[in-house]
Amino acid sequence: MSQQITPELRQWIIDQARAGHRPEAVLAAMRASGWEETVALDAMETTLQGFMDTLQKPAVQPAPLAKVAVPEPRLKDRPSVVMAGDRPVQVLMTMDNPRVVVFGGFLSEQECDQLVELARPRLARSETVDTATGGSEVNSARTSSGMFFGRGESALHQRIEARIAALLNWPVDHGEGLQILRYGPGAEYRPHHDYFDPDQPGTPAILQRGGQRVGTLVMYLNTPAQGGGTTFPDVGLEVAPLKGNAVFFSYAHPHPDTRTLHGGAPVISGEKWVATKWLRERVFA
Repeated sequence: MSQQITPELRQWIIDQARAGHRPEAVLAAMRASGWEETVALDAMETTLQGFMDTLQKPAVQPAPLAKVAVPEPRLKDRPSVVMAGDRPVQVLMTMDNPRVVVFGGFLSEQECDQLVELARPRLARSETVDTATGGSEVNSARTSSGMFFGRGESALHQRIEARIAALLNWPVDHGEGLQILRYGPGAEYRPHHDYFDPDQPGTPAILQRGGQRVGTLVMYLNTPAQGGGTTFPDVGLEVAPLKGNAVFFSYAHPHPDTRTLHGGAPVISGEKWVATKWLRERVFA
């Protein structure tokens, strides 16, 4: 009865090739197992040729992620000062890739102090969004304490949110409520991205409420004695945490190639207070 070249035999030949065995050794093993030489040679030739063709095929490149509109201040004419609704704000630094802008005097001294005092009694250990489940969790990478204000919770919040919308040309209702964070000595937030990872199972549930995050504004509510800067490791940038100033960055798609990996450097002495505003693709309700 003629011998048949089975899928199992072809897989065995491929396994031997991957293991580094020479063709003559594979042929000898087949003959020792009772395979006719002509059948063994035919099986090896057709199987290994197909295997080599597969290895030489270029890898299929994933489709590029679609970019979306992002918040963007009006800086085309390179102004040193821009109007943010009710307040002039200094433009201290700009970077195109990643898109990072540092603003001076975004908040007044009084506004900074008011946000701190309103937040202080409501602080709790900070959590991060858990994209595996769509919920939130305490994460060892984030050693601050914090709280969220509801959007438009008071006249103070409404004024600041309107200022953010005017500065970044983004609707108020496309933003989350302000988050206040306090970092004591040694506290930090290790480098991370603010967008929601599209490959995680909990992300679709998160995106139902306002879509992806597309921009972040971090506002400094005090000046720590030492440390506490906002770092961008991919580009070697560190923004000093000066009271009243703010740093903005945007990300047109949820991918590391936006180079928006960032973190809060450890506070060396004193404490650091910040207010963070995350901006979404759509209405966040």
